[in-house]
Amino acid sequence: MDAFYASVEQRDFPAYRGKPLIVGGSPEGRGGVVATASYEARKFGIRSAMPAKTAQRLCPDAIFVPPRFAMYKAVSKQIRAIFSRYTDIVEPLSLDEAYLDVTHDKQGVGSAIAIARFIKQAIHDELQLTASAGVSVNKFVAKVASDLQKPDGLTFIGPSKIETFMESLPVEKFFGVGKITAAKMKAMGLHTGADLKQLTEAELVRHFGKSGKFYYRIVRGHDDREVQPYRETKSISVEDTFPEDLVSVASMRSALAVLTEKLETRLQRAQLKGRTITIKFKFHDFTIMTRSQTLTELVDDYDRIFSIVTHLLEQAILQDRRIRLLGVGISNFSLPAKSPGGQAMGGQLQLF
Repeated sequence: MDAFYASVEQRDFPAYRGKPLIVGGSPEGRGGVVATASYEARKFGIRSAMPAKTAQRLCPDAIFVPPRFAMYKAVSKQIRAIFSRYTDIVEPLSLDEAYLDVTHDKQGVGSAIAIARFIKQAIHDELQLTASAGVSVNKFVAKVASDLQKPDGLTFIGPSKIETFMESLPVEKFFGVGKITAAKMKAMGLHTGADLKQLTEAELVRHFGKSGKFYYRIVRGHDDREVQPYRETKSISVEDTFPEDLVSVASMRSALAVLTEKLETRLQRAQLKGRTITIKFKFHDFTIMTRSQTLTELVDDYDRIFSIVTHLLEQAILQDRRIRLLGVGISNFSLPAKSPGGQAMGGQLQLF
């Protein structure tokens, strides 16, 4: 979907149409982060996960509205009902994105491109929203293609074009390559898929770890992953690598506040609550440490999660070590077992 949350708000409230709209966060109070920005707001450089105060500096006239997750979930259900007219093999990635396997389409259309057009038209006519689609023979290429002509785009990359397409693709456009990895690749003189293709699998693994095997295959257009219609979420986490190492507890708390806001958004989007909260540290020497706490109750709200995260931060023995990455995660999406006496067991602090 195109700027999904913002598009739903602009559809439902005409006063927001044509204006820079930001869903999530607030420049006042605890700030928070941008969940989604309308295309009018994106012209100012505003992006998802950006701190709300930064977004306001970029566009002082932006309108901030709180997210309505119940509405977004309801609309997402309507979108998936449209998908189900053509295939039952649907793998949701979030409320606004999914993979569809239309090898055997239910209506016998016989063309993936035509199915994509029918789905886009139905979403437009029935829900007054726009979607962008990528069509190809595997998940990776379809995912990349779906982002190429937003909004309201449709991009087809056929089998004979895949390898040429991957060779021309900038490394930062590779799904799964973040800013830090892209910067590392460019420092090595690797700017496009064609550059990556010059390295052997062993060389890619040496430079990028186990991801190197994935890059070796994907740059050649090989992706054998099937569309998985049913996936049980085991954990949800967010993390950020900083341009400069964090050295003060105050700066770490500030970074954790932003990460916790993102985590809360993802939890509520997925309609999940968890019991085990984890904080992850990556130090300047690339060593990693995690700290976790398991509760007796299920939680999904910012205040509760942030209080535990800050407690874990205070309990961690950092010894003035510089932090290059912080992460916050939650898992254990179920209630604890009951003891014979009927009391819930849990609440212990776990150190890893």
